[in-house]
Amino acid sequence: MSSASGALPQPRRGRPGPWPPAPPPQPQAQPLSWAKRTGFQSRVSGESQPSASAPNSGQVPLPRPTEPPADLESGPPARPTSALPPPPAAAGNGERQQPPPPPPQARARRRDSDGLRPNGQAAATPLPQLQEEEEAPERPAHVKYELRDSPGLFPLVIYGFQHYISMLGSIILIPLVMVPAMGGSADDMAAVVSTVLLVTGMTTLLHMFVGTRLPLVQGPSFVYLAPALAIINSPEFFGLNDNNFKHIMKHLQGAVIIGGAFQVVLGYTGLMSLLLRLINPVVVSPTVAAVGLSFFSYGFAKLGTCIEMGILQLLMVVIFALYLRKIKLFGYRVFLIYAVPLGLGITWAIAFVLTATGVYSYKGCDANIPASNNVSAFCRKHVLRMKSCRVDTSHALKSSPWFRFPYPLQWGTPVFSWKMGLVMCVVSIIASVDSVGSYHASSLFVATRPPTSGVVSRGIGVEGVSTVLAGLWGTGVGSATVTENVHTIAVTKMGSRRAVGFGAILLLLFAVVGKVGAFIASIPDVMVAALLCFMWAMLCALGLSNLRYSATGSSRNSIIVGLSLFLSLSVPSYFQQYGVHPSTNSSVPTYFQPYIVASHGPVHTGSGGVNYFLNTLLSLNMVIAFLVALILDNTVPGGRQERGLYVWSETEAAKRESAFLKDYELPFKIGRAFRWAKCVGL
Repeated sequence: MSSASGALPQPRRGRPGPWPPAPPPQPQAQPLSWAKRTGFQSRVSGESQPSASAPNSGQVPLPRPTEPPADLESGPPARPTSALPPPPAAAGNGERQQPPPPPPQARARRRDSDGLRPNGQAAATPLPQLQEEEEAPERPAHVKYELRDSPGLFPLVIYGFQHYISMLGSIILIPLVMVPAMGGSADDMAAVVSTVLLVTGMTTLLHMFVGTRLPLVQGPSFVYLAPALAIINSPEFFGLNDNNFKHIMKHLQGAVIIGGAFQVVLGYTGLMSLLLRLINPVVVSPTVAAVGLSFFSYGFAKLGTCIEMGILQLLMVVIFALYLRKIKLFGYRVFLIYAVPLGLGITWAIAFVLTATGVYSYKGCDANIPASNNVSAFCRKHVLRMKSCRVDTSHALKSSPWFRFPYPLQWGTPVFSWKMGLVMCVVSIIASVDSVGSYHASSLFVATRPPTSGVVSRGIGVEGVSTVLAGLWGTGVGSATVTENVHTIAVTKMGSRRAVGFGAILLLLFAVVGKVGAFIASIPDVMVAALLCFMWAMLCALGLSNLRYSATGSSRNSIIVGLSLFLSLSVPSYFQQYGVHPSTNSSVPTYFQPYIVASHGPVHTGSGGVNYFLNTLLSLNMVIAFLVALILDNTVPGGRQERGLYVWSETEAAKRESAFLKDYELPFKIGRAFRWAKCVGL
C-alpha cells in the first residue's frame, strides 16, 4: 500500500544507514585564482592560463610533456604561492548545484597552469607565442625545430642562411652609420663590414658553445651605437684632418675593450645573479624601447635627402612585413622573413634604373666633389641630392680586393681613455639588461625551461669576452645578443642551435671575401636611413613587448613605463640643448648634433673627465630610461603577478632534469671542471 503524500518515508531495507538519509555530498568547487575569476589574460611567466571566456590575445602556450621527469612527479599537489580566496561552502538542499570536479588530467593541467609542479617546483613557463594567425588557429604555433633538434643537411643550410638574412639589417647597418661619421672612406667602410661579419660569426659560435647555448646571434648592438657616436663627436676630435678615421677608431677600441672587461667581471663573478633580482619586464621594456627611440633625429632627417627613394624603401619594407606577412610561397612566409632584403633589393634596382637613365644627372656637376668646392651655385644646390639618390657614387666594389682577412689591431694599437671607458662600462650594463630579456623570451620558445641565474651570468660573461674581441678586431661597437633574435625565432620557427651555428660559419666565409663587404658598403645612405627607421621602430616594439609578462592593465606599470619613456626623451634633450647656439658647430650634421653634448653640457666640475662622463652619460636616452624604471619598479609596491617577475629555473632542481642538462650544460664535459663556480656551470 502506498503511503499518503504527507506520510513519513518508509525505512530502507537491507544494510542499515543513517536516518533520515543525509543529502548527497556536493562536490566542492575548485578555488579560483584572481585571473580565472575575472577572465584576465595572464601574460606572466608561470601564472595561470586564461579562462574560456577570456579573449584570445594570440598567445598560445605549448602543450606540456605528457610524461614529466620522474624527479618532478613526487609529492602532493602544491597550492600556488599567490593568496587564494577560501573555498566556498558546500551547497545545501535547494541551492544551486556546483559543477562536478574536473578529471585527473584537468586537475594536473590546473596545477601546471598555476605555475607549480606537484612538488612545488616552478613549472615550465608557457610560451608567449607571437601568433600570426589571429583567426583561431587549429593548433598552437611553435618552432619547427627546437634547441637540440637536427633538421638535416639541406634544411640546415636553408634555415641557417635564412636566420641571418632575416636579421641582416641589425648586423650590417651600424658600420654604415658610424664610418661616415668618423670620416672614413668607402674602402674603410667595406673593411669594417667584413670585420663585423667575422666577429659576429666568431662570437655567435662562442656563445653557442660556452655561453647560454641558446640559438642567439651575437653581433653589433644598437645599444652601443649612441655612446659610440658620442665618443666620435668628442671635442678632442674636432679639427682632425689626416687619418681621423683610424685615430678615432683606436679610441673607440680602447673604450670597447674596457667595457667588455667590465662585463666579463659582471658575469663571471656572480654580480649579474644579484642584478637579476632587480631586472624585470617593467625595467627591460622601457630600456630597450628607449634604444630605438634615441635615433629619431637621424632617421627621417637622413631619409629626406632623397625623399622619393627613402619613402619608397620604407614603404616596401612595411608592405612586406605587414600587409603581405601571411602570404606563403613554398610553405614559407617569404615576405615576412625577408622583408628587409626584399625591400632593399627592389628599391636598389629602381634607383639603379633611374641613375642609368640620367634622372639624377645634372649638367656640369659631379657628385664626388664636395658642395663647398663647387663654384657653380647650381651644382652646390644639387650635389647632395645627387650623392644621396645615385647608386654609382661609391667605388668600394671596384677597388676592394676579392679576399681580405680581418685581423686583430688592424687599425693600430688601441688608445685607452678612462672617461670613455667608464661610459662604455655603464653601457655594458644596459646591453646586459637587453640580453636578459632576450635570454628569457627565447628560452620559452626553444628550451624545456628557462635557464638558471648561473647560466644567465655565464652568458653575460661570454658577451663580455665577445665585446673584448670586437674591440681587438675594431668593429667600433661592442658585441651583444641581437634583440631581433626573438622576433626571428617566432617568424622563422627555427630554434635549432645547429642551424644558427651553421649560419655563423657562413658569416666567417663571407667575411674573408672582400667583395661581400664592399657590396654592402655600396648601399646608398638614404636606403640605409630608411631601413634603420624600420629597424629602430621594430626594436622599440620588441622592447615594449616584454610587458606581456606583466599585468599590462596595471596603473602602476603604465605609470612607470610612461614616466621612464618620457624622461628618457626629455632629460637627454635638456643636456643636448644646453648652451647650444644655432650658429655653433655648423660642421657637424644636424642629425649628429645630439651627440656633441660633452662639449657644452650643464655639468661643470673641477675635472674635465668627470664633466665628459656625466654629460655624455646623462644625454643617453637608454641610461635615463633604465635608471628611472629600475628605481621605480623596485621601490613602488606591487605583487609578483602585477610586476611579472622573470621566472628562472632553480639550480638544484634543474640539475636533476636530464633535458635541462642537455639544453644548457657546457659541451665536452667542460662544466665538470668548473662545478665550484656557479656562474660557469649551471
